Amino acid sequence: MAPHENDSTNNGSSPPSSTQAFKEYVEDKGHARTVKSVDDWLPVGSGSRNAKWWYSAFHNVTAMVGAGVLSLPSAMVYLGWGPGVLVLVLSWVITLYTLWQMVEMHEMVPGKRFDRYHELGQEAFGEKLGLWIVVPQQLIVEVGVDIVYMVTGGTSLMRFYELVHCKPDDISCKHIKRTYWILVFASVHFFLSQLPNFNSITGVSLAAAVMSLSYSTIAWVAPVHYGQEAKPPMTKVSYAYPHSPSVANTVFRVFNALGQVAFAYAGHNVVLEIQATIPSSPQKPSKVPMWRGVVVAYIVVAMCYFPVSLVGYWAFGNDTSYDNVLQRLGRPEWLIAAANLMVVVHVIGSYQIYAMPVFDMLETVLVKKFHFPPGVILRLVARSLYVAFTAFIGITFPFFGDLLGFFGGFAFAPTTYFLPCIMWLAVYKPRVFSLSWMANWICIVLGVLLMIVATIGGFRNIIMDASTYKFYQ
Repeated sequence: MAPHENDSTNNGSSPPSSTQAFKEYVEDKGHARTVKSVDDWLPVGSGSRNAKWWYSAFHNVTAMVGAGVLSLPSAMVYLGWGPGVLVLVLSWVITLYTLWQMVEMHEMVPGKRFDRYHELGQEAFGEKLGLWIVVPQQLIVEVGVDIVYMVTGGTSLMRFYELVHCKPDDISCKHIKRTYWILVFASVHFFLSQLPNFNSITGVSLAAAVMSLSYSTIAWVAPVHYGQEAKPPMTKVSYAYPHSPSVANTVFRVFNALGQVAFAYAGHNVVLEIQATIPSSPQKPSKVPMWRGVVVAYIVVAMCYFPVSLVGYWAFGNDTSYDNVLQRLGRPEWLIAAANLMVVVHVIGSYQIYAMPVFDMLETVLVKKFHFPPGVILRLVARSLYVAFTAFIGITFPFFGDLLGFFGGFAFAPTTYFLPCIMWLAVYKPRVFSLSWMANWICIVLGVLLMIVATIGGFRNIIMDASTYKFYQ
């Protein structure tokens, strides 16, 4: 994959030569013909640097506060009060620190901006090694998130339909397969995926951020009021570890729970692409408004994650066995139906946030390496194929909770918890045993451990569930 270049625009009226074809293209508007830089056409390019700091806030909220927040009470079941709270707090602190590092490194070289995660990797590790280290992990994260959100969107649509259309005791109600609901959810993205860049999905992202805060609030307020009523009479809430056929099974479930927590902190994989939309100058560097937006976003994250995790676990204890705490609550039906619809709106925006860097990579390769002409046709075909691919994988492997754990460990932990720290050490080379050096190595060690155990737990649970799963139900 060729690295992006900061190409200057050719203002001449003649088409570019064959040696410039991968850098420039001719845009026809009526009788006017202008030669433009390909980087201005790409989704993450210098042609869209007019965002405000609050764009950063709701883009980061949309990227981070995903539907994974609804699985945090079930993660608490296998972590318990003490370790669970510790993991949540540590994850919040560590990921805020590593996100600050990425914001700072965006313009660490005077006159140059690292608009993409892999560009920062190339600066830290070298042109080729940086690509090989960052691009596979970033693609796994972003494609993995979009697959999970396909499943989440389809499942939430199905749940909304059943709550609104079917009565609890109505056995004659026609149930529609989740496969079809995922296809309905995917159909929306065939249209939204044609929006060219981050600034063009601002409205979608804002709506998604509002919805994420709304359904997260429902997910902890409703259990406070209805949680104890939802339990059978004379039954006390138990916080003991659930009964398991073996110690190994319990250990693997704990590993998977750690992956679910890691999955909840995923915004790092798009943070540089978001910062790329903010204008910058030596007097007003982009890191100032970007960091302001990040702080606001992390306050919202805390408002969502901690109440949902702790209140949901408090209300249901080890009976919170569902991947989605709204499914465990079940009442009042109208409120749970509304919350599921909010989840749908949110994951629509989140899907687009994570898809945009993938679109950028796809279109960069197609235009700069294979010399396809940039334009509407290329964008329509490439992006539609990507949406179809994520929908197909989501339909085939809808193990939502296990996918959270597996992707959380395998890809989110490296790119979120410790890869920024390694880059920081490689670039700034802090003095050995200084505060910065020790903080980064602590994050690296914890992140590597999380990656190993969460990947093992998630993969094992996928295998276990796949053995009993009937495809395309």
